[in-house]
Amino acid sequence: MARGQHGRNGNAAGGIRIRGSIVIIGGGVFGVSAAWELRTRGWTVDLLDAAPHIPAPAAASTDISKIVRMDYGPDEIYTELAETALAGWAKWNQLLPAPLYHEDGFLVLSRRPFQPGDFEYESLAVLRRRGHRVQRLERSVRAARFPAWSTHVYPDAYFNPRAGWAESGRALAWLASQARTAGVRIHESARFDRFKERGSQVIGIVAVDGSEFHADVILTAAGAWTSAVLPHLKDVMWATGQPVVHFQISDPSEWRAPHFPVWAADIAETGWYGFPALPDGTLKIGRHGPGRRVDPDEPRRVLPLEEQRFRDFLDEHFPALAGSPVSASRLCLYCDTFDGNFWIGADPDRPGLVVAAGDSGHGFKFAPVLGQVIADAVEGRSNRWTATFGWRNRTRDSKEAARALTPPI
Repeated sequence: MARGQHGRNGNAAGGIRIRGSIVIIGGGVFGVSAAWELRTRGWTVDLLDAAPHIPAPAAASTDISKIVRMDYGPDEIYTELAETALAGWAKWNQLLPAPLYHEDGFLVLSRRPFQPGDFEYESLAVLRRRGHRVQRLERSVRAARFPAWSTHVYPDAYFNPRAGWAESGRALAWLASQARTAGVRIHESARFDRFKERGSQVIGIVAVDGSEFHADVILTAAGAWTSAVLPHLKDVMWATGQPVVHFQISDPSEWRAPHFPVWAADIAETGWYGFPALPDGTLKIGRHGPGRRVDPDEPRRVLPLEEQRFRDFLDEHFPALAGSPVSASRLCLYCDTFDGNFWIGADPDRPGLVVAAGDSGHGFKFAPVLGQVIADAVEGRSNRWTATFGWRNRTRDSKEAARALTPPI
């Protein structure tokens, strides 16, 4: 397929002035949000995804829910980005008969009193300094408002009312529909095979079935497959698997907001987080923990030892739910970068190639603003986040997001 038929300076239907043509590899939240934004800016956009439909069942962007929060310890770069994203979620909710984002709040618990330097202490300080009404909870108040959680196990906590969760699979499907309506050409069951190059310049791609797509810019937004598509990045990003388990509980009314909102249980130390129960009784728990390196094309499953740890957590913290059956489990794939930051920028050694990857397990919440950040990188525009997310050399980093450098399990 040749590049956009209108050419760089032509006019598309509806009066959109064409800036250029772009092919996007990957139909997750990075790729789809970028496709929609670039199309509204006037680009001719083709998006390819290997799955037969978007959202792909195995994609990290799928599943029933993702946390939406501003709580990022002392990191004001991500806090600010999350503030912008929250405004976007509210705007999207206004466009739909049923919300994509549910502002049930975020309960953050700690096994010790908050101390300077801790994730919980620093998150609370930054959010308050930025004017957010985050509530530090006395034990008696917490026992009444959130009775499921032991005040002895978790002596300190705060509640952020401006947070919640998004219906991730449904949100991605809606984003794809908006992109299509805007004029993005989405090609499903189109698996990337190789790049077409002219010297060092990337000028297109070839799919496994032999189809060719030429464009001014190629954007790789391949998620956990990024280092497979771009082997020269394997030392700065890699795929890890993180277990998620859905329990089936008999009385979901007791495990829903407001008394059981989205939660994080000493997350910087343990990785445990979870969601309110859905009306059908699904209670989702995840662990943003050590993870394990994986090949994204191999069968993925939660190991018996991993599932047992979830069972032990449930039995210890919520004894009323002991024995609840597992209704589903999945290994959620992350594209981890060495420093836990997104990787969004033009490849300095390969003209025509831009990369948007490195979700590092915390990307989906930014869906309403990701497209703008990525589109700016495609167009060579600087923004508030360029220095943090752009092309960079690997350094030593002690963030928890570099977790897969440690031995797994």
